[in-house]
Amino acid sequence: MKQASVEASRVAVRRKPRLPRPLSAIQRYGLAALSVSVALGAALLLARFQFRDVEVPLFLFAVAVVAWYGGPGAAALTLLLSCVSFDYFFVEPLYSLAISLSALPYFLVFVSFASLVTWFSVVRRRVEAQLRQARDDLEIEVAERTQQASLLNLTHDSIFVRDMNDVVTYWNLGAQELYGWTAEEAIGKRAHDLLPTVFPAPIEEIRAELLRSGRWDGELDKTRADGTQIAVASRWSLRRDEQGRPVAILQTENDVTERQRRMQQIGALNEELGKRTGELEATNKELEAFAYSISHDLRAPLRHMAGFTQLLQKSTASVLSEKSQRYLKMILESAQRMGNLVDDLLAFSRIGRAETHKTTVDLEKVVQEALGEVRQDTGGRDMVWKVGDLPPCYGDRSMLRLVFVNLISNAVKFTRTRAQAEIEIGCLKQEQEQVVAFIRDNGVGFDMKYVNKLFGVFQRLHAQEAFEGTGIGLATVQRIVHRHGGRVWAEGQVDQGATFYFSLPNHRESNL
Repeated sequence: MKQASVEASRVAVRRKPRLPRPLSAIQRYGLAALSVSVALGAALLLARFQFRDVEVPLFLFAVAVVAWYGGPGAAALTLLLSCVSFDYFFVEPLYSLAISLSALPYFLVFVSFASLVTWFSVVRRRVEAQLRQARDDLEIEVAERTQQASLLNLTHDSIFVRDMNDVVTYWNLGAQELYGWTAEEAIGKRAHDLLPTVFPAPIEEIRAELLRSGRWDGELDKTRADGTQIAVASRWSLRRDEQGRPVAILQTENDVTERQRRMQQIGALNEELGKRTGELEATNKELEAFAYSISHDLRAPLRHMAGFTQLLQKSTASVLSEKSQRYLKMILESAQRMGNLVDDLLAFSRIGRAETHKTTVDLEKVVQEALGEVRQDTGGRDMVWKVGDLPPCYGDRSMLRLVFVNLISNAVKFTRTRAQAEIEIGCLKQEQEQVVAFIRDNGVGFDMKYVNKLFGVFQRLHAQEAFEGTGIGLATVQRIVHRHGGRVWAEGQVDQGATFYFSLPNHRESNL
């Protein structure tokens, strides 16, 4: 509605009558003849009633009227006709066009004065037309400026204008809402006195940048009318006049106090996170060192226990009872299982400490090597192997070989109860930056509600008596895959088999 009213006012200004409609040539010169006729008739009438010296003012008035409405050409004709009429009817000898030398100066003065009146009328007419045009242009500009000011008041941004002496000349509603000063209170005041400001750099440098490029932006700390301090994102634009001289600065600002506070909180949280990450890395290294040390130190006592138990079993075979022999066997088996646990724990600890040597790896060859190692323990079982195409990837060859050995060994172990074991090794559809390999079996499977326990150290989902193992193999797989920037996951159902997936980078540029 406001915009429509402004547009209507502009149209009304344009439709305002300015000058009388221009006369045609016939009308202009007809007006000249009529004016002289009227002036002559009036002069003759007044002369009959003994009024003297009225003809000159009447003819001058006729010249002025024609000059105003008919222009300089018609005024020249009026002047000529006035001179002829004056000479014929009012200059001795009457009723002739003869001009005596004594009357010639009088005629020259009349012509000069009439010319002056004509010039004055034409100039005044032109000046009046220019003034009316300027007034109309000013009204249009005022209407446009009013519309612009109305639009600027619709925005929530703080917008104000100050001259080069820092005096505020415009103040919108957004500035009033942000700073608490009304337009009446702000306009005419110095901006820095109204809004004490802390600049990020010396004000001289900021003004130099503004004068050089015509723009400046940055964050400022300002004090509002109620004394509270806020941070604003400020953008300055320099306005120049037609001669290129700077005349005003348009300043647009937004409150970023909350954003700045959140950034500070994020920075503090990141710093705290960095500290905790460092502490966690140090703790992990200490734990790995502890596990390595403990595992290494336990190996000698375990070897002694196993060795002396075997010696005791051989030397007392004929003396001890069957029950005692069974006790010795249990001790020996426990020592051996403990030794396996220690060995696996050492291997797991080495994975975290070992340096990776990444190269392009042919996964098909790695899988064939892993199969060659695992098949030695299949013991002539009826097994069906399906090996699909595997693309190359980027990583540590020996570590990736250990991943396949552990996962294939798991598949062989948990299909032991099947009359015919089926194990499939393949790759899903290749993603843009990763290779996703899988090992699928038709073994005993697992309940998906325990899937989060699969990759934990010493975590087992089946009894030790049913399936041997230490519970470290899958944890080792996960550690290796994570060190390569990938992830590992599993899907399965009880008695329906299981599938283990892991992703690996397929080129050097991947985030390892």
